[in-house]
Amino acid sequence: MKKLCIFCGSASGQGTKYIEFGTKIGELLVQYKIGLVYGGASIGLMGAIADSVIKNGGHVTGVIPRALVHYEVAHNGLSELIVTENMHQRKQMMYDCADAFLSLPGGMGTLDEMFEVLTWTQLKYHEKPSYIFNFDGFYDSLLSYLKHSQSEGFIKTDHLKLLTEIKDLGSLEKLLLQGI
Repeated sequence: MKKLCIFCGSASGQGTKYIEFGTKIGELLVQYKIGLVYGGASIGLMGAIADSVIKNGGHVTGVIPRALVHYEVAHNGLSELIVTENMHQRKQMMYDCADAFLSLPGGMGTLDEMFEVLTWTQLKYHEKPSYIFNFDGFYDSLLSYLKHSQSEGFIKTDHLKLLTEIKDLGSLEKLLLQGI
């Protein structure tokens, strides 16, 4: 089974739209027989996606550092929960377990994970694809910054192409149908 690592918030965001979006993502993963790898929390957008995958009979691997087991309320209904000693081990384990990466709305931790995995791709530590779901324009400013940085000569055009923007669920479904 192919596995998609999702980076996203342990917060729920404003209103219900992010949780509803996460629930739909979970349903699609199960529909296309793609396993979920994520940060292991039972709260926020992370928890909503995991709950949806579990509810629909899919496979979920959560990876969480020991220090965050209580803080992020580790999910106790996962197919597999891996507890690491620190954040570095968490990220390494998530990256190793996944076949591709998808960034959804989130905060600093989401950006940290996304940029680290992109840097690893840039440095040829792996060749796994990375996607950013620009849900409801959430990442417009970030994508604009990246294009500006490229136009100013700080990001190579080839490296900018390592992150593929997704704007709608139909585009995500096509990727899932292809096995990521």
